[in-house]
Amino acid sequence: MFEDTEPVFCWTQYTGHGPGPELLGDPSTALEIGYGTGRHLAYLAKRGVKMTGVDLSPVAVEQTKEKWGPLGVQLHCAEVLDFLTTTSETYDAIYSIFGAAWFTDPKLLFPLVYEHLNPGGRFVFSQPPAIPGAYGPQGMYKGGFAGKETFLYRYAYTPEDWERFLVEAGFKDVCGQEHSAPEEGYIGTLIVQAQRQGPEARPRLY
Repeated sequence: MFEDTEPVFCWTQYTGHGPGPELLGDPSTALEIGYGTGRHLAYLAKRGVKMTGVDLSPVAVEQTKEKWGPLGVQLHCAEVLDFLTTTSETYDAIYSIFGAAWFTDPKLLFPLVYEHLNPGGRFVFSQPPAIPGAYGPQGMYKGGFAGKETFLYRYAYTPEDWERFLVEAGFKDVCGQEHSAPEEGYIGTLIVQAQRQGPEARPRLY
């Protein structure tokens, strides 16, 4: 997935399929949480958006700095909750594409995201939909089942539960929807949108 590292913006795991950056509105500033290869933030930076990214992987941070640093992007190596707890910056949009929103407890993450959005700012994230009947934190060992004990959690809920978490965090105009894959029977994509209301709030685009 996402083998090509050239700038592109797609919410799904299928290149050229599904909506694009229009879901973010028309931001002047944006934060990507868990940016991986950095190709999405590079896409926005090339179009004039002042971009910030945070990722837990030192390797990803160094590779993204080397490749996309000349675009003026601000890159941080940190755990997303730590970053949002310590920074005072706010943004017009915050988003995650198969990134930190998938790996972070929404009850902890969503209130922090809300605090760091400007009035009218949008929060959008995408990830695989939950496997039916398997909801909540999903534990997984990293690197196979032998060797040092290292694990992570991914969070899986119904679209309705994602919407509820967002409303509880203060968001309005929430929408969680599963988008089908381009080929029948393939894994779809969950895309969740929300907005912080305020005097600059604009209608959400689809």
